[in-house]
Amino acid sequence: GVSGKAGNLRGKIEAGGNPFEGPRQKEYPLPPLNQSLACDLFSAAAKNNGYHPFPRPTANASRAYTNPDGSKFGACEYCGFCERFGCEANAKGSPLITVIPIAMRNPNFELRTNAWVTKIIKDPGGKKVTGVTYTNTLNGEEFEQPAGLVILSAYAINNVHLMLLSGIGKPYDPVSQTGLVGKNYCYQTGAAAQLFFEGRNFNPFMSTGGLNVTVDDFHYDEKFDRAPHGFVGGFTVAGGMTHGRPISFRPLPSGTPQWGTEWKAASAKWYNSAMIISSSGAVMANRYNYFELDPNYRNAFGLPLMRMTFDYKPNEHKMGQYAAQVINNIAKSMSPTRFNPAVARTEPWSVVPYQSTHNTGGTIMGTNPGNSVVNKYLQSWDCHNLFVMGASVFPHNSAYNPTGPVGALAYWAADAIKNRYLKNPGSLA
Repeated sequence: GVSGKAGNLRGKIEAGGNPFEGPRQKEYPLPPLNQSLACDLFSAAAKNNGYHPFPRPTANASRAYTNPDGSKFGACEYCGFCERFGCEANAKGSPLITVIPIAMRNPNFELRTNAWVTKIIKDPGGKKVTGVTYTNTLNGEEFEQPAGLVILSAYAINNVHLMLLSGIGKPYDPVSQTGLVGKNYCYQTGAAAQLFFEGRNFNPFMSTGGLNVTVDDFHYDEKFDRAPHGFVGGFTVAGGMTHGRPISFRPLPSGTPQWGTEWKAASAKWYNSAMIISSSGAVMANRYNYFELDPNYRNAFGLPLMRMTFDYKPNEHKMGQYAAQVINNIAKSMSPTRFNPAVARTEPWSVVPYQSTHNTGGTIMGTNPGNSVVNKYLQSWDCHNLFVMGASVFPHNSAYNPTGPVGALAYWAADAIKNRYLKNPGSLA
Protein backbone atom coordinates (compact mmCIF):
# COMPACT_ATOMS: atom_id res chain seq x y z
CA GLY A 1 0.00 0.00 0.00
CA VAL A 2 1.96 3.01 -1.27
CA SER A 3 0.66 6.50 -0.51
CA GLY A 4 1.35 9.17 -3.10
CA LYS A 5 0.17 11.26 -6.03
CA ALA A 6 0.96 10.37 -9.63
CA GLY A 7 2.57 13.16 -11.61
CA ASN A 8 2.20 11.55 -15.02
CA LEU A 9 -0.86 9.43 -15.81
CA ARG A 10 -0.58 7.80 -19.24
CA GLY A 11 1.35 10.80 -20.55
CA LYS A 12 -0.79 13.50 -18.94
CA ILE A 13 0.97 15.66 -16.32
CA GLU A 14 -1.05 15.71 -13.10
CA ALA A 15 -1.02 18.59 -10.62
CA GLY A 16 0.38 17.67 -7.21
CA GLY A 17 2.70 14.90 -8.37
CA ASN A 18 6.20 14.66 -9.79
CA PRO A 19 6.01 16.24 -13.27
CA PHE A 20 9.32 14.66 -14.29
CA GLU A 21 8.41 11.02 -13.65
CA GLY A 22 7.68 8.52 -16.40
CA PRO A 23 4.04 7.80 -17.28
CA ARG A 24 2.05 5.60 -14.92
CA GLN A 25 -0.97 3.55 -15.90
CA LYS A 26 -2.93 4.35 -12.73
CA GLU A 27 -2.87 6.31 -9.49
CA TYR A 28 -1.15 5.18 -6.33
CA PRO A 29 -3.31 2.89 -4.18
CA LEU A 30 -3.59 5.54 -1.47
CA PRO A 31 -3.47 9.36 -1.36
CA PRO A 32 -0.39 11.12 0.07
CA LEU A 33 0.20 11.30 3.80
CA ASN A 34 -1.03 14.35 5.69
CA GLN A 35 1.61 17.01 5.19
CA SER A 36 3.30 18.66 8.17
CA LEU A 37 4.08 22.34 8.74
CA ALA A 38 7.68 21.67 7.71
CA CYS A 39 6.44 20.12 4.46
CA ASP A 40 4.15 23.07 3.76
CA LEU A 41 6.86 25.68 4.40
CA PHE A 42 9.37 23.87 2.21
CA SER A 43 6.82 23.33 -0.56
CA ALA A 44 5.96 27.03 -0.68
CA ALA A 45 9.63 28.05 -0.70
CA ALA A 46 10.51 25.55 -3.43
CA LYS A 47 7.70 26.85 -5.63
CA ASN A 48 8.82 30.43 -5.03
CA ASN A 49 12.28 29.41 -6.24
CA GLY A 50 10.85 27.99 -9.46
CA TYR A 51 10.99 24.29 -8.54
CA HIS A 52 8.32 21.58 -8.64
CA PRO A 53 7.74 20.12 -5.14
CA PHE A 54 5.51 17.09 -4.54
CA PRO A 55 4.74 14.80 -1.57
CA ARG A 56 7.15 11.90 -1.77
CA PRO A 57 5.41 8.53 -2.27
CA THR A 58 5.97 6.30 0.71
CA ALA A 59 5.05 2.81 1.88
CA ASN A 60 3.20 4.25 4.88
CA ALA A 61 -0.54 3.70 4.50
CA SER A 62 -2.34 7.04 4.68
CA ARG A 63 -5.57 5.18 5.39
CA ALA A 64 -6.68 1.60 6.05
CA TYR A 65 -6.07 -0.57 3.01
CA THR A 66 -6.24 -4.18 1.83
CA ASN A 67 -3.82 -5.00 -0.96
CA PRO A 68 -4.52 -7.41 -3.86
CA ASP A 69 -2.99 -10.32 -1.90
CA GLY A 70 -5.32 -9.69 1.02
CA SER A 71 -2.73 -8.14 3.34
CA LYS A 72 -4.45 -5.66 5.64
CA PHE A 73 -2.90 -2.30 6.56
CA GLY A 74 -4.02 0.08 9.26
CA ALA A 75 -3.79 3.84 8.81
CA CYS A 76 -0.52 5.51 9.76
CA GLU A 77 -0.70 7.02 13.26
CA TYR A 78 2.23 9.45 12.77
CA CYS A 79 3.75 8.05 15.95
CA GLY A 80 7.29 9.32 15.27
CA PHE A 81 8.83 5.89 15.81
CA CYS A 82 8.75 4.72 12.21
CA GLU A 83 12.03 4.15 10.40
CA ARG A 84 14.18 1.58 12.25
CA PHE A 85 11.13 0.36 14.21
CA GLY A 86 8.27 -2.05 13.76
CA CYS A 87 4.78 -0.67 13.21
CA GLU A 88 2.10 -1.36 15.80
CA ALA A 89 -0.57 -0.06 13.41
CA ASN A 90 0.47 -2.39 10.56
CA ALA A 91 0.65 0.73 8.42
CA LYS A 92 4.10 0.23 6.94
CA GLY A 93 5.04 -1.83 3.90
CA SER A 94 7.14 -4.72 5.16
CA PRO A 95 7.83 -8.36 4.24
CA LEU A 96 6.38 -9.17 7.66
CA ILE A 97 3.00 -8.09 6.28
CA THR A 98 3.14 -8.38 2.51
CA VAL A 99 5.44 -11.34 1.75
CA ILE A 100 6.00 -13.89 4.51
CA PRO A 101 2.34 -14.38 5.57
CA ILE A 102 1.34 -14.84 1.92
CA ALA A 103 4.14 -17.33 1.29
CA MET A 104 3.20 -19.32 4.39
CA ARG A 105 -0.22 -20.03 2.91
CA ASN A 106 1.48 -22.36 0.45
CA PRO A 107 2.01 -25.93 1.69
CA ASN A 108 5.39 -26.13 -0.09
CA PHE A 109 6.84 -23.15 1.79
CA GLU A 110 8.90 -23.51 4.96
CA LEU A 111 10.45 -20.64 6.90
CA ARG A 112 13.53 -21.57 8.94
CA THR A 113 14.41 -18.89 11.44
CA ASN A 114 17.76 -18.48 13.21
CA ALA A 115 19.50 -19.95 10.17
CA TRP A 116 22.75 -18.27 9.05
CA VAL A 117 23.79 -19.34 5.57
CA THR A 118 27.57 -19.71 5.42
CA LYS A 119 28.21 -21.03 1.91
CA ILE A 120 26.67 -21.90 -1.44
CA ILE A 121 27.65 -25.42 -2.49
CA LYS A 122 28.86 -26.04 -6.05
CA ASP A 123 28.94 -29.30 -7.96
CA PRO A 124 32.36 -30.79 -8.83
CA GLY A 125 32.33 -29.08 -12.22
CA GLY A 126 31.56 -25.69 -10.71
CA LYS A 127 28.83 -24.95 -13.26
CA LYS A 128 25.84 -25.56 -10.99
CA VAL A 129 25.01 -25.08 -7.34
CA THR A 130 23.60 -27.97 -5.34
CA GLY A 131 22.47 -26.25 -2.15
CA VAL A 132 23.69 -24.23 0.81
CA THR A 133 25.21 -24.83 4.21
CA TYR A 134 23.79 -23.01 7.21
CA THR A 135 24.25 -22.85 10.95
CA ASN A 136 21.52 -22.82 13.58
CA THR A 137 22.48 -19.69 15.52
CA LEU A 138 20.76 -20.96 18.68
CA ASN A 139 22.89 -24.08 19.14
CA GLY A 140 25.67 -23.90 16.51
CA GLU A 141 24.50 -27.02 14.65
CA GLU A 142 25.46 -27.03 10.96
CA PHE A 143 23.24 -28.24 8.16
CA GLU A 144 23.52 -28.85 4.45
CA GLN A 145 20.35 -28.04 2.52
CA PRO A 146 20.23 -29.58 -0.98
CA ALA A 147 18.58 -27.44 -3.65
CA GLY A 148 17.92 -27.58 -7.36
CA LEU A 149 17.69 -23.79 -7.44
CA VAL A 150 19.29 -21.23 -5.12
CA ILE A 151 18.09 -17.64 -4.90
CA LEU A 152 20.27 -15.20 -2.96
CA SER A 153 18.16 -12.54 -1.27
CA ALA A 154 20.26 -11.81 1.79
CA TYR A 155 20.65 -8.02 1.32
CA ALA A 156 23.15 -6.42 -1.04
CA ILE A 157 26.28 -6.72 1.09
CA ASN A 158 25.49 -10.25 2.29
CA ASN A 159 24.88 -11.44 -1.27
CA VAL A 160 28.38 -10.34 -2.24
CA HIS A 161 29.84 -11.88 0.90
CA LEU A 162 28.29 -15.27 0.14
CA MET A 163 29.48 -15.20 -3.46
CA LEU A 164 33.04 -14.49 -2.30
CA LEU A 165 32.94 -17.10 0.46
CA SER A 166 31.62 -19.68 -2.00
CA GLY A 167 34.17 -19.00 -4.72
CA ILE A 168 31.54 -18.22 -7.34
CA GLY A 169 32.91 -15.77 -9.88
CA LYS A 170 36.30 -14.08 -9.81
CA PRO A 171 36.87 -11.58 -6.99
CA TYR A 172 37.52 -8.03 -8.12
CA ASP A 173 41.10 -6.70 -8.00
CA PRO A 174 41.28 -2.89 -8.12
CA VAL A 175 44.95 -2.91 -9.16
CA SER A 176 44.63 -5.08 -12.25
CA GLN A 177 40.93 -4.24 -12.66
CA THR A 178 40.20 -7.91 -13.24
CA GLY A 179 37.42 -9.92 -11.66
CA LEU A 180 33.88 -8.78 -11.01
CA VAL A 181 32.55 -10.03 -7.66
CA GLY A 182 32.84 -7.09 -5.27
CA LYS A 183 33.15 -4.49 -8.02
CA ASN A 184 31.12 -1.27 -8.29
CA TYR A 185 30.22 -0.76 -4.64
CA CYS A 186 28.19 2.46 -4.46
CA TYR A 187 26.54 4.48 -1.71
CA GLN A 188 24.69 7.80 -1.69
CA THR A 189 25.85 11.33 -1.03
CA GLY A 190 24.11 14.42 0.24
CA ALA A 191 24.03 17.53 2.36
CA ALA A 192 21.59 18.98 4.89
CA ALA A 193 20.67 22.28 6.53
CA GLN A 194 18.89 22.91 9.83
CA LEU A 195 16.44 25.80 10.01
CA PHE A 196 15.22 27.32 13.29
CA PHE A 197 12.01 29.35 13.51
CA GLU A 198 11.44 31.00 16.88
CA GLY A 199 7.82 30.66 17.95
CA ARG A 200 6.83 28.09 15.30
CA ASN A 201 5.71 24.63 16.47
CA PHE A 202 6.66 21.82 14.08
CA ASN A 203 5.71 18.93 16.40
CA PRO A 204 8.39 16.60 14.98
CA PHE A 205 7.23 13.80 17.27
CA MET A 206 4.13 13.50 15.06
CA SER A 207 5.66 12.12 11.88
CA THR A 208 6.58 9.09 9.78
CA GLY A 209 9.74 7.79 8.19
CA GLY A 210 8.68 8.83 4.70
CA LEU A 211 6.99 12.17 5.35
CA ASN A 212 8.58 14.90 3.27
CA VAL A 213 8.15 17.03 0.18
CA THR A 214 10.64 16.43 -2.61
CA VAL A 215 12.07 18.42 -5.50
CA ASP A 216 13.21 16.39 -8.52
CA ASP A 217 14.41 19.26 -10.70
CA PHE A 218 18.06 18.22 -10.30
CA HIS A 219 17.54 14.52 -10.90
CA TYR A 220 14.76 13.47 -13.26
CA ASP A 221 14.50 16.73 -15.19
CA GLU A 222 16.22 16.09 -18.53
CA LYS A 223 16.60 19.85 -19.03
CA PHE A 224 18.89 20.19 -16.02
CA ASP A 225 22.37 20.68 -17.47
CA ARG A 226 25.04 19.10 -15.28
CA ALA A 227 27.96 20.22 -17.44
CA PRO A 228 28.47 23.68 -15.87
CA HIS A 229 28.62 22.03 -12.45
CA GLY A 230 31.09 19.31 -13.44
CA PHE A 231 29.27 16.15 -12.38
CA VAL A 232 27.14 13.36 -13.79
CA GLY A 233 24.11 11.88 -12.07
CA GLY A 234 21.73 13.93 -9.98
CA PHE A 235 20.21 14.61 -6.59
CA THR A 236 16.85 15.20 -4.96
CA VAL A 237 16.11 17.87 -2.36
CA ALA A 238 13.56 17.26 0.38
CA GLY A 239 12.08 19.23 3.25
CA GLY A 240 10.21 17.96 6.28
CA MET A 241 10.70 16.01 9.49
CA THR A 242 10.65 12.23 9.88
CA HIS A 243 10.82 12.08 13.67
CA GLY A 244 11.51 13.92 16.90
CA ARG A 245 12.71 11.02 18.99
CA PRO A 246 14.32 11.81 22.35
CA ILE A 247 18.13 11.87 22.42
CA SER A 248 18.58 11.13 18.71
CA PHE A 249 16.81 14.35 17.63
CA ARG A 250 18.57 17.34 19.14
CA PRO A 251 18.66 20.29 16.69
CA LEU A 252 20.81 23.17 17.92
CA PRO A 253 22.04 26.34 16.20
CA SER A 254 25.75 26.52 15.45
CA GLY A 255 27.74 27.94 18.34
CA THR A 256 25.55 26.40 21.06
CA PRO A 257 27.67 24.97 23.90
CA GLN A 258 27.85 21.19 23.80
CA TRP A 259 27.08 20.76 27.48
CA GLY A 260 25.77 22.61 30.51
CA THR A 261 23.00 25.08 31.25
CA GLU A 262 23.07 26.89 27.91
CA TRP A 263 22.97 23.61 26.00
CA LYS A 264 20.02 22.42 28.06
CA ALA A 265 18.10 25.66 27.53
CA ALA A 266 18.79 25.65 23.78
CA SER A 267 17.71 22.01 23.50
CA ALA A 268 14.37 22.83 25.10
CA LYS A 269 13.92 26.02 23.08
CA TRP A 270 14.60 24.65 19.60
CA TYR A 271 13.35 21.05 19.82
CA ASN A 272 9.88 21.97 18.58
CA SER A 273 10.95 24.85 16.35
CA ALA A 274 13.37 23.32 13.86
CA MET A 275 13.16 21.60 10.50
CA ILE A 276 15.57 20.09 8.00
CA ILE A 277 16.19 20.42 4.27
CA SER A 278 18.37 17.66 2.85
CA SER A 279 19.57 16.16 -0.40
CA SER A 280 20.18 12.61 -1.58
CA GLY A 281 22.61 12.21 -4.44
CA ALA A 282 23.66 9.47 -6.82
CA VAL A 283 27.06 7.80 -6.55
CA MET A 284 28.84 6.56 -9.65
CA ALA A 285 30.99 3.43 -9.73
CA ASN A 286 34.72 3.88 -9.28
CA ARG A 287 37.51 1.32 -9.60
CA TYR A 288 38.68 2.04 -6.04
CA ASN A 289 35.31 1.45 -4.35
CA TYR A 290 34.76 -2.26 -3.83
CA PHE A 291 34.14 -5.27 -1.55
CA GLU A 292 36.58 -8.05 -0.69
CA LEU A 293 37.10 -10.69 1.97
CA ASP A 294 38.99 -9.30 4.95
CA PRO A 295 42.44 -10.90 5.27
CA ASN A 296 42.56 -10.41 9.04
CA TYR A 297 39.17 -10.43 10.71
CA ARG A 298 36.67 -13.29 10.97
CA ASN A 299 33.08 -13.67 12.13
CA ALA A 300 31.66 -15.94 14.83
CA PHE A 301 31.72 -18.87 12.40
CA GLY A 302 35.41 -18.45 11.63
CA LEU A 303 34.78 -17.07 8.15
CA PRO A 304 36.43 -13.93 6.76
CA LEU A 305 34.41 -10.78 7.27
CA MET A 306 33.52 -8.56 4.36
CA ARG A 307 35.79 -5.57 3.89
CA MET A 308 34.53 -2.44 2.17
CA THR A 309 36.85 0.11 0.61
CA PHE A 310 35.05 3.34 -0.20
CA ASP A 311 35.44 7.08 -0.46
CA TYR A 312 33.56 9.83 -2.24
CA LYS A 313 35.24 10.93 -5.45
CA PRO A 314 35.37 14.36 -7.18
CA ASN A 315 32.04 13.68 -8.92
CA GLU A 316 30.29 13.31 -5.55
CA HIS A 317 32.13 16.32 -4.12
CA LYS A 318 30.96 18.56 -6.96
CA MET A 319 27.42 17.21 -6.76
CA GLY A 320 27.34 17.78 -3.01
CA GLN A 321 28.63 21.32 -3.38
CA TYR A 322 25.90 22.22 -5.84
CA ALA A 323 23.24 20.44 -3.76
CA ALA A 324 24.33 22.43 -0.70
CA GLN A 325 24.04 25.63 -2.71
CA VAL A 326 20.48 24.77 -3.78
CA ILE A 327 19.49 23.82 -0.22
CA ASN A 328 20.92 27.01 1.25
CA ASN A 329 19.22 29.21 -1.33
CA ILE A 330 15.85 27.65 -0.52
CA ALA A 331 16.52 27.87 3.22
CA LYS A 332 17.48 31.55 3.10
CA SER A 333 14.31 32.36 1.19
CA MET A 334 12.32 30.97 4.13
CA SER A 335 13.79 33.60 6.51
CA PRO A 336 14.55 31.34 9.48
CA THR A 337 15.51 32.87 12.84
CA ARG A 338 18.72 30.82 12.86
CA PHE A 339 20.24 28.65 10.18
CA ASN A 340 22.89 25.92 10.06
CA PRO A 341 23.83 25.89 6.36
CA ALA A 342 24.32 22.73 4.32
CA VAL A 343 27.95 21.84 3.67
CA ALA A 344 29.11 19.34 1.05
CA ARG A 345 30.95 16.26 2.26
CA THR A 346 34.46 16.62 0.88
CA GLU A 347 36.48 15.16 3.75
CA PRO A 348 37.49 11.45 3.70
CA TRP A 349 34.40 9.28 4.10
CA SER A 350 33.55 7.97 7.55
CA VAL A 351 30.94 5.48 8.66
CA VAL A 352 30.36 7.40 11.92
CA PRO A 353 27.92 10.16 10.89
CA TYR A 354 24.70 8.76 9.43
CA GLN A 355 24.42 9.42 5.70
CA SER A 356 22.42 6.62 4.09
CA THR A 357 21.48 2.98 4.55
CA HIS A 358 21.32 2.15 0.86
CA ASN A 359 24.22 0.07 -0.45
CA THR A 360 24.48 -1.20 -4.02
CA GLY A 361 26.81 -3.14 -6.26
CA GLY A 362 29.15 -6.08 -5.91
CA THR A 363 27.24 -8.59 -8.08
CA ILE A 364 26.35 -6.24 -10.92
CA MET A 365 24.07 -7.10 -13.84
CA GLY A 366 25.14 -6.72 -17.45
CA THR A 367 25.15 -8.00 -20.99
CA ASN A 368 27.89 -10.64 -20.83
CA PRO A 369 30.18 -12.52 -18.42
CA GLY A 370 32.99 -10.10 -19.18
CA ASN A 371 31.24 -7.07 -17.69
CA SER A 372 28.91 -8.49 -15.04
CA VAL A 373 28.20 -11.16 -12.44
CA VAL A 374 24.57 -11.76 -13.42
CA ASN A 375 22.54 -11.30 -16.59
CA LYS A 376 19.44 -9.15 -16.94
CA TYR A 377 17.34 -11.90 -15.33
CA LEU A 378 19.65 -11.77 -12.27
CA GLN A 379 20.97 -15.22 -13.18
CA SER A 380 24.61 -16.01 -12.41
CA TRP A 381 26.81 -16.32 -15.48
CA ASP A 382 28.89 -18.95 -13.65
CA CYS A 383 26.13 -21.19 -12.26
CA HIS A 384 22.87 -21.12 -14.19
CA ASN A 385 20.71 -22.31 -11.27
CA LEU A 386 21.83 -19.46 -9.01
CA PHE A 387 19.92 -16.17 -9.02
CA VAL A 388 20.88 -13.03 -7.09
CA MET A 389 18.19 -10.58 -5.93
CA GLY A 390 18.59 -7.13 -4.46
CA ALA A 391 20.56 -3.94 -4.94
CA SER A 392 23.89 -5.78 -5.25
CA VAL A 393 23.05 -6.12 -8.96
CA PHE A 394 22.97 -2.32 -9.50
CA PRO A 395 25.98 -1.02 -11.50
CA HIS A 396 25.68 2.34 -9.69
CA ASN A 397 23.40 4.01 -7.14
CA SER A 398 20.65 6.48 -7.89
CA ALA A 399 19.66 9.55 -5.91
CA TYR A 400 16.49 7.67 -5.03
CA ASN A 401 16.61 4.65 -2.77
CA PRO A 402 16.83 1.30 -4.59
CA THR A 403 13.73 -0.24 -3.00
CA GLY A 404 11.35 0.21 -5.96
CA PRO A 405 13.68 -1.17 -8.65
CA VAL A 406 14.70 -4.02 -6.32
CA GLY A 407 11.05 -5.09 -6.10
CA ALA A 408 10.50 -4.68 -9.83
CA LEU A 409 13.59 -6.74 -10.67
CA ALA A 410 12.48 -9.46 -8.25
CA TYR A 411 9.14 -9.74 -10.07
CA TRP A 412 10.96 -9.71 -13.41
CA ALA A 413 13.34 -12.49 -12.34
CA ALA A 414 10.58 -14.55 -10.72
CA ASP A 415 8.56 -14.43 -13.93
CA ALA A 416 11.57 -15.62 -15.95
CA ILE A 417 12.28 -18.42 -13.46
CA LYS A 418 8.70 -19.65 -13.40
CA ASN A 419 7.81 -19.35 -17.06
CA ARG A 420 11.16 -20.04 -18.73
CA TYR A 421 13.85 -21.48 -16.50
CA LEU A 422 11.86 -24.23 -14.78
CA LYS A 423 10.60 -25.46 -18.15
CA ASN A 424 14.06 -25.51 -19.69
CA PRO A 425 16.89 -25.07 -17.16
CA GLY A 426 19.91 -23.26 -18.54
CA SER A 427 21.14 -19.80 -19.33
CA LEU A 428 18.34 -17.30 -19.96
CA ALA A 429 20.57 -14.82 -21.79
